[in-house]
Amino acid sequence: MTIEPPAPGEPRRPFGPRDPGDAWVVAPDGARYWGRFGAAGLLAVDPAQGVLLQHRVSWSHFGDTWALPGGARHEGESATDGALREAAEEAGVPDAAIRPRFVSVLDLGYWSYTTLVGDVVTPFEPRIADPESHELAWVSPAEVVTRPLHPGFASSWTGLEPLLSLRPAVVVDVANVVGSVPDGWWRDRAGAAGRLLSRVARLGEAGVPAEAIGLPAHTWFPEWVAVVEGQARGVEATGDVEVVRAAASGDDAIVDAAERLVAEERAVTVVTSDRGLAARVQDAGAAVRGTRWLLDLLPE
Repeated sequence: MTIEPPAPGEPRRPFGPRDPGDAWVVAPDGARYWGRFGAAGLLAVDPAQGVLLQHRVSWSHFGDTWALPGGARHEGESATDGALREAAEEAGVPDAAIRPRFVSVLDLGYWSYTTLVGDVVTPFEPRIADPESHELAWVSPAEVVTRPLHPGFASSWTGLEPLLSLRPAVVVDVANVVGSVPDGWWRDRAGAAGRLLSRVARLGEAGVPAEAIGLPAHTWFPEWVAVVEGQARGVEATGDVEVVRAAASGDDAIVDAAERLVAEERAVTVVTSDRGLAARVQDAGAAVRGTRWLLDLLPE
């Protein structure tokens, strides 16, 4: 839990064990920012309930305003982990309830704040889990600006709100990608597919830069769907990669997956270098990237 010490002139109150990151950073102009290693917060998006906001207590920095559950990052902690930890500590957000969609970073050079935008995959009711909240509430995106907002959140919200409708997904033609790399796939197609899925899962955790996927400038975490066929159908699923096992034509299964995701209002990209398949998925409303695009993104 992160509990900010009072600013000059604010009343003192007790606070618990301190992490080395729980400290103010003072800007050249004298402004103060909380978090020696930066700070992070979670913008949880529930399609039925809206976005989760925290009504900050009076003694906090910019008290009595609405913002995101969040706080100072720990030393060596990733921004995503910090945002999820703070959301659990402040709002009782359960483990595995959130699927990251993208991160937005405000980097001032001497201090940074990272907003993790995540989709609620397991519905939950927030609960006040520490002394830093007057109230926690699901708020429809249209109503957010009607509340007194923390100035930092108010500034970021204008850029974040238009992106809440963007949900990227990538469908991988596994046979086509595997066949483009001479790593012995002809002797063990299931093994080659498994190696590819492992690398895709690691890419899924790291995120994809905006310019690679043609979306606004943030790091994105698309939904990954891998379509396997033939001898590769026995491959085991890895991480958060959805595996579609084509019963017959792999191309038909890829088109079906693309059509399903487009119908679910995803921004769909299909990875294949097969021209005939590329034309079919483009007709379904998906974008197409060649196998080299994916191979250049994958970790070794």
